[in-house]
Amino acid sequence: MPVPDVPTRGTLRTDLDPVFRREYQRVVAVAARVLGSRDQAEDVAQEVFLAFNRSSVPASEAGGWLSVAAAHTALNLIRSGRRRASNEETAAAAVPPVVPDVAEDVVTLEERSRVRAALARLPHKQAVALVLRHSGLSYAEVAAALDLSPGSVGTTVRRAESALRKELTRHASSH
Repeated sequence: MPVPDVPTRGTLRTDLDPVFRREYQRVVAVAARVLGSRDQAEDVAQEVFLAFNRSSVPASEAGGWLSVAAAHTALNLIRSGRRRASNEETAAAAVPPVVPDVAEDVVTLEERSRVRAALARLPHKQAVALVLRHSGLSYAEVAAALDLSPGSVGTTVRRAESALRKELTRHASSH
């Protein structure tokens, strides 16, 4: 297998453009699944492609690597709390002109926030497997991306779903 052309500082990999064109939408989709914000997902995608540019990952393995990197980066963003300040600024700047049912919107936003926080508390491999699978990756793609056997992906995802339910229940009862 040929070794990719790893760029020196300030240069681009020769295979970056085709990989970017092929994988960008999926990277954004994975990050958006975790973050719930396309704008933040695009920021994550930028970070991920910059990291790919500095990496020695072969273009043929870029899809899985980029998907995992997008999930990791998005989860780390949630875990770091940087997201909270950004959301508050976005919410203050984007007041919708007409909201049909404010209560329903608030409940939906709170529920999504609870799920994202619970997801961030899961073991990293489980959280990433769950995000990748629910972002549309096949069992084979998740297995390749996380270096798991294809047969263990279903078990990992089911355990992650169970752990997520427990986290949601545990935190709901503590409030």
